[in-house]
Amino acid sequence: MAAACALTAAVTLLPLSHSVDTRAERVTSGQRIGSVTQADDDACETPEASLRPSPADEDGDTIRSIRERPNRKLVVGVDQNSYRWGYRDPVTGDLEGFDIDLARAIAEDILGSRDDIIFRAIPTNQREAALNNGTVDLVVRTMTITCDRRQRVDFSTAYFQVGQQVLAPKGSSITGFDASLAGKRVCTAEDSTAYQALEKDAHGAIFKDEHDGTPADEDRLTVPNQLDCLVRLQLGEVDAVVTDNALAAGQAAQDPAVELVGEPLPPEYYGVAVKLGNDDLVRRVNKVLEGYRAGGADSRWMRSYETWLKAGLPGITAPPPARYRNE
Repeated sequence: MAAACALTAAVTLLPLSHSVDTRAERVTSGQRIGSVTQADDDACETPEASLRPSPADEDGDTIRSIRERPNRKLVVGVDQNSYRWGYRDPVTGDLEGFDIDLARAIAEDILGSRDDIIFRAIPTNQREAALNNGTVDLVVRTMTITCDRRQRVDFSTAYFQVGQQVLAPKGSSITGFDASLAGKRVCTAEDSTAYQALEKDAHGAIFKDEHDGTPADEDRLTVPNQLDCLVRLQLGEVDAVVTDNALAAGQAAQDPAVELVGEPLPPEYYGVAVKLGNDDLVRRVNKVLEGYRAGGADSRWMRSYETWLKAGLPGITAPPPARYRNE
């Protein structure tokens, strides 16, 4: 618990606007996964399908503007309290984790050095706003690609597969995302896919604050940062947490008194989020991801996975494949 509380205390909240852009109308002939043509993009049957990578020597306006900055830095929104993904090492003070490795790889490709980067810690419920008001260039923060979010921001190809799952104290009567949640207090992060899953079918769980979604929101059951749910679980203020199993595995590693229960919900995918309209940056990130996945067992993706995630999420042998829209 001490580790979790210490990480929570380290969070920096940015004064971000909650306004968002509306997706500009796009006309496409379809989507493509490998050699299989998918349905019209408006149907969003495959939200993780993204723009094809840019050629190695092609730079668009967004890339050029980043390179022409006086400080010549890529600004990336990250987490600093998600153990193994994006967290601050308590000894060195450095940000580390799977997402941090990927963010540095993108900076290295665009600007020439993995250190040509500025990290800005942003809460879960302000990721989109940080992009749309220009606070950051990218968000690399365990952000799930969804059809709804693609109306407001754009995404790279998928870089990790996850599933929503229940985190509960060991010995709890809760057995998973099922009827055992009836009458139980369940915590989720605001603007998370876990919250959306509960909205569809809560199985009788209590998961909304009295003034949920208003300025008077109590932030007890729905919280700005996902790790806040673990603290509430440890304090006995909630009975369970629903979140991505990838994040929950890190939380279980922090606290041996909790565990993942039941089966994960259908697969979802993390992507690097980019402001709508910055297509050249999306394509450049996808080019980086092509190289990041390459190399099989010796790829940079696998090396980062083995360093940060393998202990809590064993058995993964490859990253999710890239899927592209038909342009």
